[in-house]
Amino acid sequence: MTQQSPDTDATSPNSVTTPPAPYWPPFKPRTLTLPQTGVMHNLRMSAERYPDKVALWHYGREITYRELHAQATHLAGHLAAQGVVKGDRVALLLQNSPAWVISAFAAWHLGAVVVPLAPMLQAREIGFFLQDAGIKVGVVGAELYERAKQGGLQHAVAANIMSGTSAEAAGIPLPEGLNVNATLQEGDISLEDALNSEPAPAADVGADDLCVMPYTSGTTGLPKGCMHTHRSVQANVFGAGVWVEGNVEDVFLAALPYFHVTGFINSLLGGLSNGARIVIMSRWDRDAARALIRGQGVTLWTNTPTMLIDMMASPSFNPADLVTLRSVTGGGASLPAAVGQKLLDLTGILFLEGYGLSETMAQSHSNPRGRQKLQCLGIPLFNVDSRIIDLDSGQELPAGQVGEIVIRGPQVMQGYWNRPEATAEAFMDIDGQQFFRSGDLGYVDPEGYFFFADRLKRMVNVSGMKVWPAEVENKLHAHPAVQEACVISVPDERSGERARALIVLKPGVSATGKDIETWAREQMANYKVPHDYQFVDSLPRGPTGKVAWRPLQEAARAAMAGETAS
Repeated sequence: MTQQSPDTDATSPNSVTTPPAPYWPPFKPRTLTLPQTGVMHNLRMSAERYPDKVALWHYGREITYRELHAQATHLAGHLAAQGVVKGDRVALLLQNSPAWVISAFAAWHLGAVVVPLAPMLQAREIGFFLQDAGIKVGVVGAELYERAKQGGLQHAVAANIMSGTSAEAAGIPLPEGLNVNATLQEGDISLEDALNSEPAPAADVGADDLCVMPYTSGTTGLPKGCMHTHRSVQANVFGAGVWVEGNVEDVFLAALPYFHVTGFINSLLGGLSNGARIVIMSRWDRDAARALIRGQGVTLWTNTPTMLIDMMASPSFNPADLVTLRSVTGGGASLPAAVGQKLLDLTGILFLEGYGLSETMAQSHSNPRGRQKLQCLGIPLFNVDSRIIDLDSGQELPAGQVGEIVIRGPQVMQGYWNRPEATAEAFMDIDGQQFFRSGDLGYVDPEGYFFFADRLKRMVNVSGMKVWPAEVENKLHAHPAVQEACVISVPDERSGERARALIVLKPGVSATGKDIETWAREQMANYKVPHDYQFVDSLPRGPTGKVAWRPLQEAARAAMAGETAS
């Protein structure tokens, strides 16, 4: 079933040939005309319109739009003095902070390409990214300075990201371990000193110039840099604003990391383009987040289901703390239906789930307000053509059948940095048009809503019956004793493979594997029910908060192989 929004050319906002679908929000345009300008232009316009309005709030520190724009141009002056020119890659290795924002816009002022790196990377990993992207200059958190230098960063601007913050002014505790001033090697400089540089002239930056290069997780090989232009970034910056009906008085809670595309678009750039206020958290703290939503009057919050589950599990959780929220959106994993229903019952907020990847600069699909479906990716967004294709034939599948999600739209990347073969494998031709292959399995319901089945090849083959772990996990989350569940595939002599469920129980609650299995038999088909249960204190997570299921599966298989060998 072809689902597109809503014209025959997914990169053109003009010729509309598809009639409005019943799910499309009333009075919302089906296509968007995208800016031809670079992302720095967004900040410059907001600074001219709202110079004295607070752009960033960070643990009691306030930065106006005028100050943010000025500091970005001053830092650009220092970067230019280090030889950074249009097209060069600049690394950002920081926790969420004003320093991250200033540094990104400084790079864009020069026409450079931002390469956002996860702060939890080790020196060896940092070295890979520096070498792969050809990076010589970067802005790093002072607490990460030594690690960045060990990784081979030639010139570092080191930032104490907590500079100017105050627990008293913030009304919440400051995150630990971030109020650091680095001892710098010769040639490096603090952000404070770099901001004393003379402003640099702006480069001539257009929509087709490279803007940012986030790296994929690398679970199936070496990480790959996703090449995004200012056009593909702007597609989702402005698309997000229209979708959530953003305005200048909005207040965003930035709890998702900026090194990840969802936080980057939906908790930073979307708000700044509208002149909104961004309340920045450098580290996740469920009770601090709850206090900030209440105290700062947060209206828009994009999160992961993990954050929402954690907040609602707090003994201090009070639904009244969320009263200012107009919209709660998220992605990365499906929100368990039981959790979404609890949120709705307690607060009246219906979670707005979306879908996207690093390769699509965050969202390509989202649920329409007023027609949300829980555990649903949503519908294709502005100018997006998305389909479900058969893994073997490449043919489009009808509603209800599971296949690979493919996407064509203005937010899709140009390709992988210096990986022409991987780029070719990531795209396929359909009717003369190039579609990105998501690597995710899903299906479309009769109304055109997309649903996630699992990552491609993440499947349990039980006696020839295919079991999708994500579906089983979502069911297990509804068990009254289960806080989190992860389902992996392990070998089985009788059935070939079997599903093993790794379970984190809720505090103070007990249950056995047999208890959960008996309950699960009433929730899903028998062949889907795991017969193998292990109870763990916690589940490992990747940099973006998703459960790292693959290492768990690999470890389990290796352990079983060792037992067999012995």
